[in-house]
Amino acid sequence: MQIGEKIQSLRKAKKMSLTELSKTSGVQLATLSRIENLKMVGTIESHINIAKSLGVSLAELYKGVGIEEKPIDLQLQETPKEIFMHSDKAVYEMLTTKVMEKNMMPILLKIEPAGITNSEQNSLGTEKFIFCLEGKIEAVINEKVFPLVKYSTLYFDASLVHYFKNAGKTQAKAVCVITPPAL
Repeated sequence: MQIGEKIQSLRKAKKMSLTELSKTSGVQLATLSRIENLKMVGTIESHINIAKSLGVSLAELYKGVGIEEKPIDLQLQETPKEIFMHSDKAVYEMLTTKVMEKNMMPILLKIEPAGITNSEQNSLGTEKFIFCLEGKIEAVINEKVFPLVKYSTLYFDASLVHYFKNAGKTQAKAVCVITPPAL
């Protein structure tokens, strides 16, 4: 639960309007509205005044706030995977579910011999990490070639134009992590 949700819950339990809370706490109505609508969190001073106005201690106001349990996402071998075709010889296999709700996107990149991914250019602030599991991969970033073999890694700014190609005679596999998630 966030502080704005807690304030709104306590205020409604007291059958108090936002205007009343503003008058009794001395916190501007617009500020209270922004706090309750999760647009801002407010200051410690505003929290103290709001707590007094609601008749609760600051400790009670903060109880349960900010404690958000992150879900655990276990993917077993038999769990169906989302697969995105890059080309007829290159695929991305999602290694977790609901990737757009997460802070990073782990994928398994598989490239067949002579395969190549489509050229990509993610938005500014996007980063990629590649860990080569099998085979030989060439990462081409801004027209520079970076060779990857088993257990080598590469970390780069994914806003640069890039693609991957299989430089070997067997299927190449790599774990790729993108942050923030981008498709």
